[in-house]
Amino acid sequence: MLIKNLEKHYNILFIILFNFIFASSVSKAAEAAEAAEAGEELSACQADPRFSEFDFWLGEWEVHSADGRYVGSNVIAKLERGCVIVERWTGAAGGTGQSINYFDLEHMQWTQIWGAADGTQISIRGGLTEQGMRLTGKIRSLDSPAAADFRGLWTKLDAGRVRQFFEQSNDGGKTWTPWFEGFYTLRMNEK
Repeated sequence: MLIKNLEKHYNILFIILFNFIFASSVSKAAEAAEAAEAGEELSACQADPRFSEFDFWLGEWEVHSADGRYVGSNVIAKLERGCVIVERWTGAAGGTGQSINYFDLEHMQWTQIWGAADGTQISIRGGLTEQGMRLTGKIRSLDSPAAADFRGLWTKLDAGRVRQFFEQSNDGGKTWTPWFEGFYTLRMNEK
């Protein structure tokens, strides 16, 4: 099922990612104001609050580890009239990756599909919980193409910050090992 979902969304993901020109993300309020000013109606996604549940992650971010070490930057932008969130990661060591995130109307869940320059692929889905945005699914890599269980949690923190925490399980979910933890702070021009 997961492979079918990946294949189903593969073309959409790469068309959007390769055609994406990163610019400052526009908040939902700004999009609504621009649409109203131009005499346009809100798109179906802009008018549906489910498509705004992940908006706390939008922006141009600097990302640090728990001990304060800089680990990379991330640009999270809302595109396609509010229907898609695109992520572009650049690690401090030079690694890169991109994701496409959207509210899947068929499954009534958020979906993230990630691809990185090192061949890592992640496909996770879920939704808002009391702790934040929780997505679960699978991770694969070129080094070990067997899928492993994977989960991520994005938590809105004080002062507009966000914590992103990923875990991986190699034993069917019996035990979980931290895979990445990053603390997001908006770049100065975003504050």
